[in-house]
Amino acid sequence: MARGNFEACMAEIFKHEGGFANHPRDPGGATNMGITIGTLRGWRSGPVTVEDVRTLTKREAKTIYRARYWNPVKGDDLPVGLDLVTFDPAVNSGNSRGARWLQQALGGVSVDGKVGPQTVAAARKAEPVPVIKRACAKRMGFLRGLRTWDAFGRGWSRRVASVEAVSVAMAVAVSGAPARPALVAEQASAQGKADSEGQAAGGTAVAGGGAGGGAATLADLPVWGLAGLAVAVIVIIVILLGQRRHDLDRAAAYQAATLEAGT
Repeated sequence: MARGNFEACMAEIFKHEGGFANHPRDPGGATNMGITIGTLRGWRSGPVTVEDVRTLTKREAKTIYRARYWNPVKGDDLPVGLDLVTFDPAVNSGNSRGARWLQQALGGVSVDGKVGPQTVAAARKAEPVPVIKRACAKRMGFLRGLRTWDAFGRGWSRRVASVEAVSVAMAVAVSGAPARPALVAEQASAQGKADSEGQAAGGTAVAGGGAGGGAATLADLPVWGLAGLAVAVIVIIVILLGQRRHDLDRAAAYQAATLEAGT
């Protein structure tokens, strides 16, 4: 069932991976087009320098991506859209995680981190758009828990949002239905969700202020109770604002995908 969607998925990968980088907080070390120095060392089965990473060609990078990520997650066997939503996190967080997030999103299959016949069969029967959205939500939950979120979280949020929107566009287009109406609807949904989350965060902050009649009640609480309440309010606000930021990223990504889809 080999298809030509690998190239389309690679276009999305390269959009986010870009060129050479050697960020001190990136555990992968020197990286070019998403290929880390460790991956390149394993691929070439020998010593690899930072300069070797810097001069990596796109042709070799694509060969590595196909052999080390696309083929292990059965990209050629998965439906269009579900291939990208599994492939991109495999590249970003490992093949096992990409497979697990797909399996969790599908439901009713073993979550073993390996895309096998059961997962492929379930993916082919599934309604792709809800699965894509659930898989991306699982991925975001994992990324937010990483200790490097403060350094890379903004970029990760945009990447996952873009992958979601592009995967949805791919899945809708291959079904034969016009992609644009579906993308416009998803954009409106993401924007509406972000607006609601912003209002909820603002309401939580006001409620936590203890103004008016609530002040007497708060004054009666022990100090540790006040401190705990304050921490809880802050955590809730941070979570709501973080989710709002991601939904704004999703709205922007769906808008871009809408423009790409044309009329």
